[in-house]
Amino acid sequence: MKAAKWREFSEDELQQKARELTEEIFNLRFQLSMGVAKNPSRLSQAKKDLARANTVLRERKGATRG
Repeated sequence: MKAAKWREFSEDELQQKARELTEEIFNLRFQLSMGVAKNPSRLSQAKKDLARANTVLRERKGATRG
């Protein structure tokens, strides 16, 4: 998902998505270590999505302080 789409979410939605992605990354890493991951490339995509969500959250916090 592009950063523009992430900016459309509310702050609560972004925090919820970040929690879900963190849990998904944990599960994917566990599956990869066990050798049962169905889609190993999903891990890198989930990491990128988490980074985008965190970036948008940080942008909003910076905008309120300035």
